[in-house]
Amino acid sequence: MQPIKDLISGVQILFVAFGAMVLVPLLTGLNPSMALLGAGIGTLLFQLITKRKVPIFLGSSFAFIAPIIFSLQTWGMGATMFGLFAAGFMYFVFALIIRWRGIGLVNTLIPAVVIGPVIMVIGLSVAVTATQMAMGISGGRAIMNDTLAISLSIATFAVTVIITIFGKGLFRLIPILGGIFAGYVLALIADLTGLSASLNNGQEILNLNNLINAAWFAVPEFHKPEVNWLAALFMLPVAIAPAIEHIGGIMAISKVTGKDFTKDPGLDKTLAGDGLGVCVAGLIGGPPVTTYGEVTGAVMITKNDNPKIMTYAAIFAIAMAFMGKFNAFLNSIPLPVMGGIMILLFGTIASIGLKTLIDAKVDIMIPRNLVIISATLITGVGGYTINIGNFPFAGVGLAAVLAIVLNLILPEPKNQENEAS
Repeated sequence: MQPIKDLISGVQILFVAFGAMVLVPLLTGLNPSMALLGAGIGTLLFQLITKRKVPIFLGSSFAFIAPIIFSLQTWGMGATMFGLFAAGFMYFVFALIIRWRGIGLVNTLIPAVVIGPVIMVIGLSVAVTATQMAMGISGGRAIMNDTLAISLSIATFAVTVIITIFGKGLFRLIPILGGIFAGYVLALIADLTGLSASLNNGQEILNLNNLINAAWFAVPEFHKPEVNWLAALFMLPVAIAPAIEHIGGIMAISKVTGKDFTKDPGLDKTLAGDGLGVCVAGLIGGPPVTTYGEVTGAVMITKNDNPKIMTYAAIFAIAMAFMGKFNAFLNSIPLPVMGGIMILLFGTIASIGLKTLIDAKVDIMIPRNLVIISATLITGVGGYTINIGNFPFAGVGLAAVLAIVLNLILPEPKNQENEAS
C-alpha cells in the first residue's frame, strides 16, 4: 500500500510544480516539454549526488527568465543553451567554497535573521503571480470573466484546505490533486451547462479540442548548444541568485522535515546536484532548474517527506515530456484552478520563513535585526531592481545579497558582543 501512496504523491508533486515549471518556457519561448524533461533528469541527477536523502524537486528557475529572453534576442538559441550550460558551473564553485570553509561560513553569512526573510521573499515575491492566476489574469490582461475565475479559484482553494485539515488516510496525502480535480470538474460543468459561455463572451473554459487532437507520443525538439563565450560570461553571474535561493530552499525543507540537510548530505553536495541539473538542462534545450518552494510547501502540507516521491515525480516528468496527450491535458487546466493552489503553496513558503525567525528566537526589537528583515522583505517583494549592464538584478537574488551585506556590516548589539566574549 505504501508504494502506491508514494506513487500518487509523486504525481501530485508533478502537478504542484507543473504550473511554474512550464510558465518559464512559455514566457521565454522555450519548449515546455523540454522543461519537463530537464526537470526530471535534473532531479534524478540531484538525487544521485545527494544519495536520495533530500525531498527536493528541481523545476524551471524564474531567475533566468529575463537573461534568457535577452540572450535569445542577442545570440540565438544555440548560444543561449551554451550560456545556460556554463551557468551551471557557478554552482560547483559555490560547492567547493563551502566544502573548503565548511558550513560555518554559511552560518556566518546567512544566519536566521538573513535566511528567514529571504525564504519569506521566495514565497511573497510570487504572490502577485498567484493572485493574478486566481483571477484569470495572464500577461497583464484578463483571459477569463472575473466572476468565473474567482469561483474556480475559491472552489479549488476550499477543497484543498478541507482535504488538508479533515482528510484521512490516502486522501490526506493528495489535497492538491483533490483541489485540482474539483476545480477541473467545476470548469467542465460550467462548460457543459453553458454557464461559462454566457459569462465569458461565448468562450468555454476548457479547450478540449487540443486534448482530443494531441498525439499520444511526441518527441520534444532538442537544441544543440553553440559555443559562445559572450553568452557564457553573460549567464555566469545570473547563477548567483538561484544559488542563494537554493541554500534558502535547502534550509526551508530542513525546517519542514526536522532534518538538517545542510550537514547530511551537505550543502556542497546539494549545490553540486543542482548545478549538474542546470548543466544538463542547458545541453538539451530546456530552462535551468532550481529547488522548488511550492514543492516544499506541498511537503509541509502533506507531511510526506519521503525522497522517493520526488523520484516518482521525476520519472513521471520524463515520461510525460514524450506524451502529447498528457501535456495537452496539463495545458488545459484552467489558470484560476492553478491559482487557487498557488495561493496556499506560496503562502506556506512565506510561513516557513516566519517559522525560521521564531524558532531562532530572533528579536526584531533589536534595531539591527529590524533593519535587515525590513529591507530584505520590501526590496524582494517590492520589485526593486538594479540594472547591471543589460542584466536586471532583482527579486530573491537582490534581497538575499542585501540581507547578507547588511548582516556583515551592521554591528552586533553591545550586550551580545559582551556575551560572546
